[in-house]
Amino acid sequence: MQKEVQEDGQQKNWVISVIGRTSVKGALEPVACILKSNGLGLDRIEPLSGANEGGAGYACAVFHAHGTLDDEARMRTEFLALADEIAVDIAFQRANEYGRARRLFVFDMDSTLIQGEVIDELAKMAGVSDKVVAITASAMRGEIEFQESFRRRVALLAGLPASRAHELLERIPLMEGAERLFRTLRRRGAKTAILSGGFTFFGAFLKETLEVDHVYANELEVAADGSVSGEVTGRIVDGARKAELLKEIAASEGISLEEVVAVGDGANDLPMLGLAGMGVAFHAKPVVRASAKFAMTHVGLDGLLYLLGIPDWEWA
Repeated sequence: MQKEVQEDGQQKNWVISVIGRTSVKGALEPVACILKSNGLGLDRIEPLSGANEGGAGYACAVFHAHGTLDDEARMRTEFLALADEIAVDIAFQRANEYGRARRLFVFDMDSTLIQGEVIDELAKMAGVSDKVVAITASAMRGEIEFQESFRRRVALLAGLPASRAHELLERIPLMEGAERLFRTLRRRGAKTAILSGGFTFFGAFLKETLEVDHVYANELEVAADGSVSGEVTGRIVDGARKAELLKEIAASEGISLEEVVAVGDGANDLPMLGLAGMGVAFHAKPVVRASAKFAMTHVGLDGLLYLLGIPDWEWA
């Protein structure tokens, strides 16, 4: 029998979500072993996935456990190692967090909502791809401060006809599961936001396509001759700015930070991931996966709904 939650004592209830592309059967026994080795007792396992028409086609099993967990970081590390070994996503949280209402969902854009980096694609058009990709990779690993790296990359785009940038709106596809996720969130009455170190022209396109409530990104300056000037206007949306904007949007919507979900893949997303009640590293760099409380690598964005306890037969 499942034991009662004691928030001020030793006993707590836990929820472990295991998500796979097609199956999670290979994860069931090793997950149970990790729970046992960390002093947790298994109460039950329930499915959140089904073969119903319109389902996402993923597999998800949810473990309900109880006990005192002395070292959350150690168990998270063990789950990440297992997830990499058998190609599933594993996340754990307290039972009272699992059932919490999440009313605001905040997303990075490049390589999170779309399958690529806009600035890297612009660099290909400008013939400076190698230089820009190297700076981007270094910044996403946290080796260069974002504002410095961003200004360096934008400067390399100087002279590119601005009209060519809009070719990317049809060239870079949405991330798998993005449309289904946003449809489901809208149906449930949640608010959504994009906080991006990318550019406003693509953010505006996604605002319309996905019906996003709030969008903040960087404005690419265009010279009088219609070419990219190599500068940006206004304040750069870096990691610190993303965290500020998250707080501002939550306050304006009357939503507590505990009710916020933030999703991103790069080092400049870590401030907002840490601030939100649920911070999710999505298809993220190793440093981000290691730092975020939740990580998703093997399924699309709609797999996030499993972490909220929403079975796929309820997805839009």
